[in-house]
Amino acid sequence: MPTYNEIENIKDIISCVFSLEEDFDILIVDDSSPDGTGSLVKELIPKYSNRLFLEERSAKNGLGRAYIHGFKWALHKGYDYIFEMDADFSHNPKDLVKLYQACKNGADLAVGSRYCQGVNVVNWPMNRVLLSFFASKYVLLITGLPINDSTAGFVCFTRKVLEELPLDKVELVGYGFQIEMKFRAYCKKFKIVEIPIIFTDRTKGQSKMSGAIISEAVFGVIKMKFMSLLGRL
Repeated sequence: MPTYNEIENIKDIISCVFSLEEDFDILIVDDSSPDGTGSLVKELIPKYSNRLFLEERSAKNGLGRAYIHGFKWALHKGYDYIFEMDADFSHNPKDLVKLYQACKNGADLAVGSRYCQGVNVVNWPMNRVLLSFFASKYVLLITGLPINDSTAGFVCFTRKVLEELPLDKVELVGYGFQIEMKFRAYCKKFKIVEIPIIFTDRTKGQSKMSGAIISEAVFGVIKMKFMSLLGRL
């Protein structure tokens, strides 16, 4: 879970994940949140010995960079199934089990999808729903990536996917990062499945979406496709 100013959510989301029947471990990658998110996680670590971990980065330089940091940590620690999810309860922790089962049963990458069975989004303003929904249609048009929710940030990777993807060459750092990771996995012929979830907008804290993030994704997708045609992805 990458975090930046999630002190209102972090304690509860950690508790919810650890209440699941499956033994999930949690790595928080915190970008030196000024609200004290990282400090609160440190206080909780003794309570969840050997299950809760914290990596603190000195600067906030993009969601993608935080995830790459986490992926490398998880690979180094020997995990076979590595998840990414938000810390604000927009992703239901119970759905972690669905993603895990999908990969355990043969998928290389399982995507918690808002759009593979209609539009399953709660409490989002219509402009955000339309932006997200048509972003995936745009990605499909430009790249041919056959996924209904290519911008989804609730994903389970098997170890072999992250070992084979050139993590240091992933360029997009905002929400376009989600698209690039899926497209790179698709280009390497990994099996990707979509698992329907219900996405619920945060009730605490503030969204990090910005115009710059949207712009990066729009133009980044075009560059990504061009690079793939040159065999340089």
